[in-house]
Amino acid sequence: MGPQLTINGKTIDLSAPSDVAVAQRVAAHIQRRIEEDDWRPYKSKAEAVAAWSKLGGIRVKVMDALGLF
Repeated sequence: MGPQLTINGKTIDLSAPSDVAVAQRVAAHIQRRIEEDDWRPYKSKAEAVAAWSKLGGIRVKVMDALGLF
């Protein structure tokens, strides 16, 4: 089993040890946007989440853990 990271009480399975730092950085970025209600350059939270979802990977796992779906 690969490394894991717990965000918002949910455990995220990751592929490589270096993914832990990436997931932490993504989580901090998205949490800041949630706290500040800042979705630029998107017009809304829904638009931002839809765009980021298309990127897949770690970002989607983090957004799921943060309850954005």
